[in-house]
Amino acid sequence: MVEPENTRLGKMLLDEITPVVMVLRTPLVEESCRKNGLSFIEMLSPFCNFNNIDVPVRTASDHPYRLRKFKLRLFYASEIRQMNSEVAKDRLKQVVTHAGDRDISELCSDPPAIETIVATSELEIVPSWFQTFNKQLVDAVSFSEHESFDHPVACLVAVSSKDQEHIDKLVDLFDTNQLPSLLNDGAMDPKILKYFLLVHDNQDDILEKSTGILTEMRSTFGAHDCRMLCINSSVDGSEEHHENPWASYRNNALHKKQFGCFINVDDIEELKTTMQDLSSKHIIPHMELKIRVLNQQVSATRKGFRNQIKNLWWRKGKEDVPDNPNGTMYTFSSIESQIRVLGDYAFMLQDYELALSNYKLISTDYKLDKAWKRYAGVQEMMGLAYFMLDQSRKDAEYCMENAFSTYLKIGSGGVRNAVRCGLWWAEMLKARDQYKDAADVFFRISVEEPLHSAVMVEQASYCYLLSTPIMLRKYGFHLVLSGDLYKKCDQIKHAIRTYRGALVVFKGTAWGHIRDHVHFHIGKWSAFLGMYDEAIKHMLEVLACGHQSRAFQELFLKDFLRIIQETGKTFEVLRLQLPVINFALTKVVFEDHRTYASSAAASVRESLWRSLEEDMVPSLSVIKSNWLEIQSKVLPKKYKESNVCVAGEAIRVDVGFRNPLQIPISISNVSLVCEHSTESDETVSNASSSLINYQNDTELRTVSVSGDFSLDTPFFTLSEVGTSIQGGTSILVQLTVTPKTEGTLKVVGVRWKLSGSVVGIHNFNADVTRKKVARGNRKLKQSIKNKLEFLVIQSIPRLEGVIKNLPRTVYAGDLRRLTLELKNPSTVSVKNLKMRVSHPRFINIADQEAMDLEFPNCLKKHANSSESYNHVDCAKAPNSVFVFPETTSISADTPLVWPLWFRAAAGGSVSLCITIYYEMEDKTAVITYRTLRMYYNLEVLPSLEMSFKISPCPSRLQEFLVRMDVINKTSSESFRIHQLSCVGDQWELTLLHTVDSVFPLEYLIAGQALSCFFKLKKCQTRVTTEDNLSSLVTSARADVRLGDSDSRLFDTSISPLILFHHHERLLQEKLQQEHQSTIDFILMSESQNESESGQPRSSEILSHHTCHCRIASTSPIRWLMDGPRTLRHDFSTAFCEINLRITVYNSSEDHLSVRINTVDSTPTVIPVSSAASVSGNEEGWHDLSHLSDIKLTSDLMRSKVGKALSFESVSSFVWSGSSSTRFKIEPLSSAEVPLQVCVFSPGTFDLSNYSLHWNVLASGEGGDDEAGSRVTSSGTCQGHSYHITVLQKD
Repeated sequence: MVEPENTRLGKMLLDEITPVVMVLRTPLVEESCRKNGLSFIEMLSPFCNFNNIDVPVRTASDHPYRLRKFKLRLFYASEIRQMNSEVAKDRLKQVVTHAGDRDISELCSDPPAIETIVATSELEIVPSWFQTFNKQLVDAVSFSEHESFDHPVACLVAVSSKDQEHIDKLVDLFDTNQLPSLLNDGAMDPKILKYFLLVHDNQDDILEKSTGILTEMRSTFGAHDCRMLCINSSVDGSEEHHENPWASYRNNALHKKQFGCFINVDDIEELKTTMQDLSSKHIIPHMELKIRVLNQQVSATRKGFRNQIKNLWWRKGKEDVPDNPNGTMYTFSSIESQIRVLGDYAFMLQDYELALSNYKLISTDYKLDKAWKRYAGVQEMMGLAYFMLDQSRKDAEYCMENAFSTYLKIGSGGVRNAVRCGLWWAEMLKARDQYKDAADVFFRISVEEPLHSAVMVEQASYCYLLSTPIMLRKYGFHLVLSGDLYKKCDQIKHAIRTYRGALVVFKGTAWGHIRDHVHFHIGKWSAFLGMYDEAIKHMLEVLACGHQSRAFQELFLKDFLRIIQETGKTFEVLRLQLPVINFALTKVVFEDHRTYASSAAASVRESLWRSLEEDMVPSLSVIKSNWLEIQSKVLPKKYKESNVCVAGEAIRVDVGFRNPLQIPISISNVSLVCEHSTESDETVSNASSSLINYQNDTELRTVSVSGDFSLDTPFFTLSEVGTSIQGGTSILVQLTVTPKTEGTLKVVGVRWKLSGSVVGIHNFNADVTRKKVARGNRKLKQSIKNKLEFLVIQSIPRLEGVIKNLPRTVYAGDLRRLTLELKNPSTVSVKNLKMRVSHPRFINIADQEAMDLEFPNCLKKHANSSESYNHVDCAKAPNSVFVFPETTSISADTPLVWPLWFRAAAGGSVSLCITIYYEMEDKTAVITYRTLRMYYNLEVLPSLEMSFKISPCPSRLQEFLVRMDVINKTSSESFRIHQLSCVGDQWELTLLHTVDSVFPLEYLIAGQALSCFFKLKKCQTRVTTEDNLSSLVTSARADVRLGDSDSRLFDTSISPLILFHHHERLLQEKLQQEHQSTIDFILMSESQNESESGQPRSSEILSHHTCHCRIASTSPIRWLMDGPRTLRHDFSTAFCEINLRITVYNSSEDHLSVRINTVDSTPTVIPVSSAASVSGNEEGWHDLSHLSDIKLTSDLMRSKVGKALSFESVSSFVWSGSSSTRFKIEPLSSAEVPLQVCVFSPGTFDLSNYSLHWNVLASGEGGDDEAGSRVTSSGTCQGHSYHITVLQKD
């Protein structure tokens, strides 16, 4: 720690605990001093502070010491009294008010950063007026009767040389009736040192006269105690001082004259000499003498063991005396008062050890006498003495704590003394770097009076800031607390100042509620003072307070709008936080060679459009690279690095606004802020040039009430919208700018007006443009593209397209004809049109003649096949580009109308993308081609769900049983089943039952299920793959009518049915991994329901396609054993030989090698009596016609046969011939193999003990050379059950 006298407390004590000089003067003395704008004391005071007096002093010790610093305090006799509490409050209020008026300029400047504040020293960070305020608090308890350091040590009596009867004047000035009460009441010794001064005014009197008066005074009062002071030696009163000693009194000046204007250098030197002579030759020696005298008296009466015992004996029994706040009345002649005077005089002469010893001596006496105020005062001085001696810190703090507590114990009479004690105590702790403890002391001395408490709490906050470790939260909290107290005292400027200081702490933290509180009150108080710019700046910070309650949000917004209304102006605010710009929703849509039929089309991913257009745009079919490289080939070089847009075509910017509040807000006049420049003129024309002039995000700009923003300029036109945003929601506002002339257009930002009061402006930066742009999510290079800058070119044709009658909601399978209509508003024609659809399952482009056909009759079969709609080659069906006829051209007068086929192929939400390519007739245009992108979204509801199960006929190779299950999945719609067709001319389909038995009702109502059976027969044995792909035709035998017999059947082999079926076939092939032996079905139905008005509406056609239904098992071969089922034979002559044959069919498209293996084993012999059981309930197809000839034998015969069989040791039958037969079968063909079995006894035999083993031969290995064939797959099939009955021939 530094030397105690160099600390702030040490300097304070050297200023406050110093000898007091009572000043008595005549009115003429005061008049002479007033010529300089000063009072008599003000003129003398600058020369009462001696920083290097160097006077030897000897008190009670025999060893003198030198006094380096010394000060006198001068007071008029009328001022030597305790200050009234109301006067003290007024003075404190004046200090605070004056400091607030002086610091008002700082309220509009930005506060320093917290890092800067932390690194700042205490002298720079703590307001300087705190010292003045604290001095006023100390002065408020001056001249107490129990503290002799405020009692006058000497009396300065001054008369003017212009006064009459000078001796009588001097005597009359010291009249006891005019002296302070301290002298008259016995609190102090009235016999004080007197020093007589004759003031000579060189402006009004001659020096010789004054010299005579001085001689008379010295003869009366003594030559040593009288002196003459000459002032006002300047002739013209224009004296200027380089270092004016009275500069500190400037604020108290009564006129505009310079202080000391009549006092020259000689007068100043005489003033210095006079006051130094008074100090060193009179006051200091007088105090030395009194200290020595008092010390001798105290030593004789109180010091020593005997005196101490006597004192304790004399004070014995005083413990029973009731408490008295002021204690026993002590006169100046009492030993207690003498000891106190001795200690105070020693303290003022800086002999702190002597002062401390006497304070300790008297402390016990006051405590025993229960003179608590005097006891507390002594304890206070003991703590200060300990501090100045730099001795025990613990003892010093104990004494200050004891004094503070005792003052508060007294009650209201000791509060002001407690405040002074607390101030000195806090400064003591601060000098020892105990800032945290000092803050606690400041907080303890904050009394009930709000202004006093506000200053103390603020001083405590700075202690928290200067403590180690730093306590930022407490610093900010106490600043806010002091600001609230300042506001209660109407000290709004100080409230703003402290709140601004706290704001630095809470800025950038998660303490949102307290930060909003600070901003809101600064804004509110600034508006009260008329600082509207500062008020609005802070109120803007609390607008987007989503974390606050609804009540606070309404309060903040209401007060903000009220402040704006009070100004009578319209403000532009950059980055207005209400509403918040939602960057996640912001998107830019513009058209160059890509145009959009709707806003929904612009929202589709760019990669999807490019995949559709890659075979249409000439450059894309050759160059497989990014769009920028392609554009450089198509467009001129100067357009490479620019976003190109066309004059007269709008650029759309979708701006997302989010309301962070719980209350709704309204925004109006929402528009873009743009700039336009031409190549020939570098000047910029923009809708509002204010945006570029902002220096920072918080700057405000005042505009007129009506605003200075234009939506329609010679260069572009802006759109303007208004809307309201509900609490906690986000909306997307679509804004457009339409350029009118060629040049460069830049979208700078967006502006809006909040609640019709304040204009918000948001400046787009490079990050915004990297969000979802209509060109896709690709990352653009750092160029002017990222700045929303567009190159505007001359107007070129732009097609407008729409698909008429496209429903938004349909049932699955719905088939209808639509109309595509293309218009060209431009006078320049377009040609070379191409078109492509993203989902050919849903939309197929028809031929132009389809417009003239009647739908749906054009899809039905006619008696004359030439009248039906043309058949279509399915080889053209894949998703290819449709090229319009070369003669097709679209101009302004002739729109193009083209038919389209639509079918709802699958349920769910379906997005259809259609792109149309066209070229300009004008080859000089910058862009020679464009594409029109169309997007539609529709909901496909489930309708009919069908499934098929195909089982092969065991008795016939080319026949199958088909079971169809149909379920109506709708909730209210009914359907009429019209027909079922199988695709291909090699099939014949017939219904097993009559139509009436299958469909008892005309319609299949909602939720109803239906099953029906068909017989499928193959008419053609071989169809190649090429034939199947090139033409999916159906014959008349492949269609089965299921509905009205009067209506014609649909021709499923013509467009669009065959085209849609081909796409379904391609899709289901990928999903099911097509088997070689499959068949496709098409179910035609009609929906018939009443419209909303109750009138029947026209029927709607639905087609349902099921492809790749398997007609074979996993094995590629099917076989059938043929032979007799019943025969008679005479076993008595020989065994029975039966000839059989197996027909094997290859259902695959590969060459097969088949081997038939027969196995001889004891078969299951069924007695002839049970032969009839063969015709029992067995599942599947069984031909039982051969069993009709069975005749039962007699029981005798049966018994004989059974008896014979039981003794038979051989098998009942054996296979004759080769046990293994191998042969090859061509693809989709059959082969017959003869077999023979020998039966040895009558009975019914199951000839299933054989197997067929097949191998698939590699391609090209189908010759006879078996060794050269390469097997790729194989399998084994067990023989079918085949029963034969042999009877004994009669």
